[in-house]
Formats: sequence, structure tokens, C-alpha cells
Amino acid sequence: MSDKVEGIGGVVFRAKDPLALARWYETHLGVANGLEGTEVWRQQAGPTIFAPMTEFHRLGPRQGVMLNFRVGDLDRFLDRLRAEGIAIDDGVETEAGAGRFAWITDPEGNTVELWEPEAGL
Repeated sequence: MSDKVEGIGGVVFRAKDPLALARWYETHLGVANGLEGTEVWRQQAGPTIFAPMTEFHRLGPRQGVMLNFRVGDLDRFLDRLRAEGIAIDDGVETEAGAGRFAWITDPEGNTVELWEPEAGL
């Protein structure tokens, strides 16, 4: 037993239509919602960034929390989302020492960051 947290146990946020939004995340991003008697999402082991910030690079002060999901192949993931009709914000950005980033918007207007970590993280 450790005297430190072991990971993120959940992400809980407000939504106008929680079940519809949970289904969108499950359908398009593979995040099982666990709300309908289904199994909860089991994420793969890997790096997790915990970064309080004064504002988000692409959002400014309008959004208080931004979800960041780790993906293995950002280009392939974005191609699939485009094929499913999901709008991708302009451009993929690379940050040395971190990896590649892209952004989408969920049906309730929340910006979601997709991250392909740099090899070796």
C-alpha cells in the first residue's frame, strides 16, 4: 500500500445530456461509460500529465478543464474520426520532449486534446 495516489480514478464533469455525451465518447473515442451497466473504461498504462495552468494554449479562459487523451498513432486516429464525421481543429502541433497534439470538439462544445507521446516517455 502506498501513501500516494495510484492514478486517476475518474473524470467527472457537467453535461447538458450526460448519457448522450457519454455515448459519444464511447462511440468515437472508445471510453466506455460504465453508466448503463457496462464495464468501466480501463486505460492502458502510460504517461499521464498533471498540469495546472493559468489558461490552455488553444482555449484561453473559456474552459476550466480540458480532457487530454493519449493515443498510439495520432494520424490514424484522426483519419478514423474524420471518417466518422468528427470535426478536427486545424493543425497538429509538435512539442519537443512531449509529442504531437490535435484537438476535437465534443457535441457539447468542450475542446478535447489528443496526444501522441514522444517515443520514450
